[in-house]
Amino acid sequence: MSAAHDEFQLYDLRVEVVANRGRMLCRESVGDYFEVRSGTITMRHRSRGSGCARSGTPRNRGNRCPGARDAHHRERAMTARTVLAPGYDIPPVIIGAWQHSEGHSAAPVDRAALFALWDAMADRGCDTLDCADIYTGVEALIGAYRRARAGRRVQVHTKFVPDRDALAQVDRAYVTRIIDRSLARLGGDALDLVQFHWWRYEVPGMIEAARHLDDLRRAGKIRHLALTNTNTARTAALLDAGIPLVSTQVQYSVLDRRPAAQLAPLARARGLHLLCYGSVAGGFLDASWIGAAAPAGALENRSLVKYRLIIDDAGGWDAFQRLLRVLRDVGARHGVGVANVAQRWTLDQPAVGAVIVGLRSMASATRTLATLDLALDAADRAAIGEALAAMPGPAGDVYDAERDPASPHAGIIRYNLNDAAVR
Repeated sequence: MSAAHDEFQLYDLRVEVVANRGRMLCRESVGDYFEVRSGTITMRHRSRGSGCARSGTPRNRGNRCPGARDAHHRERAMTARTVLAPGYDIPPVIIGAWQHSEGHSAAPVDRAALFALWDAMADRGCDTLDCADIYTGVEALIGAYRRARAGRRVQVHTKFVPDRDALAQVDRAYVTRIIDRSLARLGGDALDLVQFHWWRYEVPGMIEAARHLDDLRRAGKIRHLALTNTNTARTAALLDAGIPLVSTQVQYSVLDRRPAAQLAPLARARGLHLLCYGSVAGGFLDASWIGAAAPAGALENRSLVKYRLIIDDAGGWDAFQRLLRVLRDVGARHGVGVANVAQRWTLDQPAVGAVIVGLRSMASATRTLATLDLALDAADRAAIGEALAAMPGPAGDVYDAERDPASPHAGIIRYNLNDAAVR
């Protein structure tokens, strides 16, 4: 503890019920506990027989209080949050908005329904949205939501992704124009979190561009800096250059475990959290695909195209089918779905701070919220681990395959979406 600044560093902490001398709101029992590990508060661990005082029922599957949807329980149902930096924390589920960008799919955006969905998630503590300067129309969409919900807490993570063909021209003026444009679209006096990406490592200027972003942070236009789709060596280089990164966004799932080998150990050592997209593989990690033939022909959107390639890299359709059945069986033991088990597996990995999930309907939001209360046990983890042993997953470091112009992954990426706005 520092008397001068009234601050302290919290490492690991376990809080356990050792006695019960009065009414407990959700009938916590002796032996129930929660933990703080690496800045993250875990969900409550329930002792056998714990239940809900309000309902008087025994513990249900998945450790969910049956009255969690009741207003009486709303505060207790709020989920634990991960601290990215002093004064800034995030929920375990961040709402992704990539699927609302123009050209992602043919379906139009129903703003009223979408805003109601975001409201419902915020009511459960999931008050953070993820977008990017290159997600066409999405920053403006979120800005409209923030104006319509003035007074509601809405955290927004955006990105700074300079065009691949303009990297050699990225200077302070370029960076400032993009950040000012994001501020105008999103509203507010500062951007909560800006996640930086550099398309071509062989082009000089990555560290200099990050320093321009840090200058804007010091000037008050950006609160926190982060990375997205950046491999371990470049992440370390930026940290060594003094860039105050708090997180890095990566693809991480049961199908794509590339971050585990190098980036996650670095993140743990350097105090970063991984914000993970792809945890449900664009909807492929769902029971509806069990027994289905491998899709042939055009898919509905670019997300499905992307994750179909990941399935191939992970071991192919037959191995994927075996994994789906294991995830289904684990979920059945807890009364949840395949996607919930897949999301919880990712959340439980070292250094992971959140999963980023795209939501298209209130039903999908309701299903996703079940992940918050799910706890996998040793038998669950062993069953999943056995299935994964037969699926090596994509090779290499984070996003390296996607950077290879000869890779099929490169064919679905759009590289120069900031160009028109800068010129």
